[in-house]
Amino acid sequence: MKRWLLAVLMLLAVLAPLPAHAVRPDEMLPDPVLEARARDIGKELRCLVCRNQSIDDSDADLAHDIRLLVRQRLTAGDTNAQVIAYIRSRYGDYVLLKPPFQFDTWLLWGGPAVILLLGIAGIGRYLRRQSRMTAAPPLSGDEQRRLAQMLDGEGGP
Repeated sequence: MKRWLLAVLMLLAVLAPLPAHAVRPDEMLPDPVLEARARDIGKELRCLVCRNQSIDDSDADLAHDIRLLVRQRLTAGDTNAQVIAYIRSRYGDYVLLKPPFQFDTWLLWGGPAVILLLGIAGIGRYLRRQSRMTAAPPLSGDEQRRLAQMLDGEGGP
């Protein structure tokens, strides 16, 4: 039993998806601290070709160019915030994987909540309609007497 469990765990470890870093060896900076900063910045920037991949994970030529630009700015002495601001000034807010909350991105941030609220309101309206349609109108006095007669076994209309 232990061998079987060990074999399954080893298989899962081998088949587990690993992050696909597309950073080429010729891009890497010799200083490990700067390279770590470049990787951190690369995880925050979107590949404009791949759309929902960071530039750190993308093989696209544009992502390669942005990675080089990030490393150039870091070696020039920029801080992480300055590098991101520079890239953002060139490519716009879309290059950020987590865009800031501001006037032109309010729909992006508030849209899911609006859709959720509309869905809840629609479900509530549907359920209210269903309950109204299934509720029978109250019996009149004559209908109540006839029902009582039927239940007592006297029968007759």
